[in-house]
Amino acid sequence: MTTTTTKIPTVLQRIVATKLEEVKAAREALSLENLQAKVAADNKPRRGFAAALRAADIGIIAEIKKASPSKGVINNNFAPALFAQQYEQAGANCLSVLTDRDYFQGDDSYLIQASNTASLPVLRKDFMIDAYQIYQSYLMGADCILLIMACLDDVQAQELHALSIELGMDVLIEVHTQAELERALELPRSEHNIYGINNRDLNTFDVSLQTTLDLKNILIKALTADTDGATHKPLIVTESGIHSSDDIRLMLNNDISHFLIGEQFMKTDHPGQALQSLLAGVAADG
Repeated sequence: MTTTTTKIPTVLQRIVATKLEEVKAAREALSLENLQAKVAADNKPRRGFAAALRAADIGIIAEIKKASPSKGVINNNFAPALFAQQYEQAGANCLSVLTDRDYFQGDDSYLIQASNTASLPVLRKDFMIDAYQIYQSYLMGADCILLIMACLDDVQAQELHALSIELGMDVLIEVHTQAELERALELPRSEHNIYGINNRDLNTFDVSLQTTLDLKNILIKALTADTDGATHKPLIVTESGIHSSDDIRLMLNNDISHFLIGEQFMKTDHPGQALQSLLAGVAADG
């Protein structure tokens, strides 16, 4: 197994450095051994993030996000529990909750609030670089964790992927480039795997839906035919840049039916209503 990684963009370098400090402080407050003991004593079942997406004709992961490094505060009336409830009522299949504090003004409590309010499976949207965070995510009630290939080497990705699945959580494996996708394909195949194609260029911050259209063909070709000769359709999610029913229709016409959408909803006063309007537009187009 190689330990190759792509060159990490500057913004991710800063975030990873912050995460290392966060994990160090967390370990000093609660040892890994004590954290693992808490996890072992927790028997709360996971809610099947990947399964919820597979069951949907159009799978929507609706995101709860207060701010971003590039846009600053996106929602001034931020209410995680309320938004989770709105999203569920509007027809979302899963939730994504930002927990990063320094760059997205998130908090662990936001995920806990959302998880306790809605019955939908929840993704912990954060920058995972250490096994400690995986155990933390489990205790928060996360049903899925995010692995961003751009900020992990192959050894880290393998370790965090295996641990997440061992704990019963699904894994959203996020890629931005073909090189990252090729590395992601080295991870073990699993029904817990969800492949996220992020349309945002981490160096320029430009967004192009063509990224998904280009990379999904490579992904489908690599994963559809398995060694047993059976057909396995990979679970693919397109992320960033989905703003309208036209964007969703473009993806549906190209065999992409799962979407992670955040900013488009969060910049409104009623995120659930924004989701409902988007889905109604897709239905009208269809």
